[in-house]
Amino acid sequence: MISATGVDESSPHYPGWRVVLACFLMAFFMFGFGLYGQGVYLAELQRAHGWPGTLVSAASTFSFLLTSILVVFTDDLLASIGLRALILCGLSALGASTVLLGLMQSPWQLYLAYALMSVGWTGMGTVVIATVLNAWFERRRGLALSLAFNGATCGGIVLVPLLLALSESVGFRCAMLAATIAMVALVLPVVVVFIRWPAAASLQSAGRLSGSAVVPRGHSRRALLANAAFWTMVLPIAIALLAQMGFIIHQVTFLEPLIGRSSAGLAVTIMAAMAVVGRLSLGLFVDRLDPRLACAASMTSQAAALLVLLQSESPTVLLVCCAVYGFSIGNMITFPPLIIQREIGSTAFAAAMGLGTSISGIVSAFGPGIIGLVRSLTGNYTTAFALCVALDLVAASVVLWRPGRSAKVVAP
Repeated sequence: MISATGVDESSPHYPGWRVVLACFLMAFFMFGFGLYGQGVYLAELQRAHGWPGTLVSAASTFSFLLTSILVVFTDDLLASIGLRALILCGLSALGASTVLLGLMQSPWQLYLAYALMSVGWTGMGTVVIATVLNAWFERRRGLALSLAFNGATCGGIVLVPLLLALSESVGFRCAMLAATIAMVALVLPVVVVFIRWPAAASLQSAGRLSGSAVVPRGHSRRALLANAAFWTMVLPIAIALLAQMGFIIHQVTFLEPLIGRSSAGLAVTIMAAMAVVGRLSLGLFVDRLDPRLACAASMTSQAAALLVLLQSESPTVLLVCCAVYGFSIGNMITFPPLIIQREIGSTAFAAAMGLGTSISGIVSAFGPGIIGLVRSLTGNYTTAFALCVALDLVAASVVLWRPGRSAKVVAP
């Protein structure tokens, strides 16, 4: 994308910042309901219906895998039905999913709800957010992405405790209905008013793409799969996310025998809070950094935190390690759009984001299972988390590999 000469992205009056607000709210509810809220659904549906945990967990796996398939086609959907229509479809699907979760009576309805949630991810998830912000920002792209994706972490910090409190006071059904109404009331107006591609009238002189030209049809996914720069970004991110998902899911189980249940819960809170701090800190400087080098540093810091975690039983040290680890958690979804924009190009951005997110999602979905399997075979978490350390270091090495000056991917 051509630099936006004459457009002051730092100005609070720049309309792109209103798009960031809309994306923040989308991420807040999409990740709050679609990722962090799944632990609430597991507990409440078991309590309400007596369904086995394996049934609900299998539905979660089904949803994540279906999402990984659907996001591949994000660029086609953007080109065929448009940006705002896709987001509104995603909002409608997510709202239908959360309402159904509150009203369901049969297991088949659970899978329907989780399938609708996958449609929500396609319309309101990482790929759409990154694509629209990539179109609006050039010089402040990293900050815009960091601010928007902080909505994901805030969704976990705010929405999950809120759902738990409401479920205890008014019941799970009313809690889900109330939260859904709040989501529609907050997200629908900002999407309708603020979400659009950069207007030709204000940005044409800057050489930016506008209207439907932002997401042209016909990108070759085969060309992306043959692009070395694409793979040296996707593979290390997928490997790092596999290790990250494995640690996050098993964190409380590992820490509880060492520091107690309440302190283990505190460690999760600290880690989530540091993810917000990490995104904001990175956002202030990332536009002046080499994204591959910054990505490798983040992966290395996570490996170092896990290594120290395995060597200590001090509650203070363990909490500090969780804080250091959390500092880089959120940035793993910020780096891919920055690398794609620099090395693959704007015309294939949505296609590359969709395909890369799909690959990373499928690979990282195995993280909790692999760590759990290694823990079961060895009887402790030492070898399992040591594997995470090794995976992070391998990922950091691969992401630093620059396979020459890769050609931009263009439509065939």
